[in-house]
Amino acid sequence: MAKTQRQIDQRVERAIVDLLERRGPTASICPSDAARVAYDGQDDGWRHLMEATRRAAWRLVAAGTVEITQAGRPVTASEVHGPIRIRRA
Repeated sequence: MAKTQRQIDQRVERAIVDLLERRGPTASICPSDAARVAYDGQDDGWRHLMEATRRAAWRLVAAGTVEITQAGRPVTASEVHGPIRIRRA
């Protein structure tokens, strides 16, 4: 049975929050870490979840749960160019 986009979104959001809860208070994760956790398979299909993972991270930013950083400093969506990290807000 195919997952709906909402189910995928919820699974990725949960993966982000769960990963951060298991790390130190100032630790960050790469979006690919969450995509790998959220993916059901053993192959590299997690790559297809990367865009959903980035969108989930921005939703969590809007909710005040996480920050998205580059070079260790929080950034806004309009400032992002290149790889990002996610950490607790």
